[in-house]
Amino acid sequence: MNNILVTGAAGFIGSPTAEKLLKKGIHVIGVDNMNDYYDVRLKEYRLKALKKYPNFTFYKSDIEDIAALRRIFKNHAFNAVMNLAARAGVRYSMENPFVYMTTNANGTLNLLELCREYHVMKFILASTSSLYAGQKMPFNEDLPVNTPISPYAASKKAAEVMAYTYHYLYGIDVSVVRYFTVYGPAGRPDMCIFRFIKWIDEGKPMEVFGDGTQSRDFTYVDDIAEGTIKALKKVGFETINLGGNHPYDLNDAVKLIETYLGKASTRHQKSFHKTDIKATWANIAKAKRLLNWQPKIDLDTGVKRTVQWYLANKSWVSRVKL
Repeated sequence: MNNILVTGAAGFIGSPTAEKLLKKGIHVIGVDNMNDYYDVRLKEYRLKALKKYPNFTFYKSDIEDIAALRRIFKNHAFNAVMNLAARAGVRYSMENPFVYMTTNANGTLNLLELCREYHVMKFILASTSSLYAGQKMPFNEDLPVNTPISPYAASKKAAEVMAYTYHYLYGIDVSVVRYFTVYGPAGRPDMCIFRFIKWIDEGKPMEVFGDGTQSRDFTYVDDIAEGTIKALKKVGFETINLGGNHPYDLNDAVKLIETYLGKASTRHQKSFHKTDIKATWANIAKAKRLLNWQPKIDLDTGVKRTVQWYLANKSWVSRVKL
């Protein structure tokens, strides 16, 4: 594959995915609208690293703008589209559900329609473990996920369904990758690992929803990026879990952060949020079988690397708004 479109290229998952492709010598065309849902300095930091590569082309554009996307498709003959652009965040989706549908559902439709129009026959859609709310663990891809409990999850379900429609009608090969609690360096500041590191380091009480015994299948961002690239394989239409395969209590993650910062935490406990899931745990048997993928970085190593990145970049990260 010589030319791959990566949407959300300045995003937390999009940027390491794009960089791994660039290191393989692939021409990556990155699209990102650089919105201010969270502090843009993080996106600029990630984008700066990508612009060092001569085989990277960037467009500041929005997947909601089909006219702008069509111009990009005209300029490049894509071998594949990796749609990693999304409005993320379960709680914020309750405040502004409309933008979640326009980006996650309509934006995906725009890309699929242009794939049809320009005969791009491989499509990767980034989806979410939030769809598994209420199901038995470990979460298998064949579980019915027809009752999403947040606008975010609903918008992702809509995108998945539309991707299947385009596979069925036009033969587009689709890999839907469902991510499980991604964390790591240059992460999103609305996610717990980034926030906990910053709060503990600054001696501020952490905001914790519930008592911290809720568990998450934390997955290191480099593992996620590698799995997403492996999903370029021709599969027909498949939904594939990418997760750590090992749920940890939130309290376990906090203890690791305290260890590597050398500081103790205090907390401001809040009620468990209605849209939260008590626990997540990915069954990754399909990823192992289809993609020959499994995570390599355990939580201890991943948290250590994330804390080290935070400390190395503290001069500007300390100013990032949570």
